[in-house]
Amino acid sequence: MKIERGLADNSIKAYKDDILKLKVFSEEQNIEPKKITSEFLQNFISNLYDIGLSARSQSRIISGIKQFFNFLILEEELEKDPSKLLELPKIGRKLPEVLTIEEIDLIISKIDLSSNQGHRNKAIIETLYSCGLRVSELINLRFEELFFNEGFIRIIGKGNKQRLVPVSKSVEKEINIYVNNFRSHKKIKPSQESYVFLNRRGSQLTRVMIFTIVKKLADKAGIIKNISPHTFRHSYATHLLEGGANLRAIQEMLGHESITTTEIYTHLDKQFIREAIISYHPRNKKKEI
Repeated sequence: MKIERGLADNSIKAYKDDILKLKVFSEEQNIEPKKITSEFLQNFISNLYDIGLSARSQSRIISGIKQFFNFLILEEELEKDPSKLLELPKIGRKLPEVLTIEEIDLIISKIDLSSNQGHRNKAIIETLYSCGLRVSELINLRFEELFFNEGFIRIIGKGNKQRLVPVSKSVEKEINIYVNNFRSHKKIKPSQESYVFLNRRGSQLTRVMIFTIVKKLADKAGIIKNISPHTFRHSYATHLLEGGANLRAIQEMLGHESITTTEIYTHLDKQFIREAIISYHPRNKKKEI
């Protein structure tokens, strides 16, 4: 996974955790790995359904199992692939939650700028939304990847693939305020100096910390939508599409390998158009009594 496919550490951990589920189930049934059959795997998948795992989670686990047994075949550990007949469950395409521009402004307005962390958090939110970054890309952002004079930042995405993302003046301003006025006075741990965003102890931020920051700000803003750091990425793409941006350009900015992944935002755009028509078309407006 890591060497041949170049997957990110988080993806590798997810696949490993899924295979460990199969390992535990096999041990409970006293079945050795080389004696696993198609019927046994079907029972394992049924068990996942019984414990309430979503179709999406089941699909990921099955995908991991298929790749695992394919690996064993290639390594000549097995002669027959017991996962060959496993079918992926049908997954309905769920539209992601998106924030309006007003909601994003409201969240930013709730940041307490009287503290060092406040200016850092404002820079984080601005970067998430203005650049459409994944959480892992944000926490791994380094100074050598900031090209403010050229108007870009370089992002190391999934599979160590690099892309250049345009950076707005507002992001440049907030990062500079945080770095020059607050970060520069912080005691930074060795080997952590190159990371842009740090915690109070001078170490690289974690994914969990970014989630906590976003959740707390959403609560302060009174937003009841189920949002996460990834919501800013969805909002970035949706607002670009609503503004007339080309889908291929959005794909490049998001770092999607396939255009089909980016196409979900066309569904969001259609929903936006439908809501606009229902709200403003004279035949759809409710008559005032």
